[in-house]
Amino acid sequence: MNNPRTRMPAEPDDVTFASLLLSSHLRLLGEPLCPRERISPREAADWLYAQAPFGLLAHDTAADPRFVYANITAQERFGYSWNEFLGLPSRLSARPDAQQDRDALVREVTANHYATGYRGVRVAKDGRLFWIEDVTMWDLIDAQGTSHGQAAVFRSSSEAGT
Repeated sequence: MNNPRTRMPAEPDDVTFASLLLSSHLRLLGEPLCPRERISPREAADWLYAQAPFGLLAHDTAADPRFVYANITAQERFGYSWNEFLGLPSRLSARPDAQQDRDALVREVTANHYATGYRGVRVAKDGRLFWIEDVTMWDLIDAQGTSHGQAAVFRSSSEAGT
């Protein structure tokens, strides 16, 4: 069951959720996720969803976390639409034989609030395997200290073969 304080974005370009993604990244990693030059919250939400040059995913705080966000780049790489991504257990992004690796990343983020430099194999909707590389994952923590899940950026990807 989801944390009642965690609000799934109603729309892909939800300004409030984008603000949580951006503010928690800046607070925990000390660097902006999005360009700052004269960008409004609405423009930032639109940019993260439709124009960001990286894949961006987020899952909730459930015992079996479910995706609550996936930008266009992530949707294209994984082969899921926005509606297919929402509610999908995030563990399904990795094959069963890669779960230990994925779970280790999630544990590191839980312990340290973020992790950088990760590389791991993921599986697309159609079964294709691919590497996500130059990954940064962080806790989605609001200004009051409430955890809303975790988010991850992958800055590159490549085919993994079979």
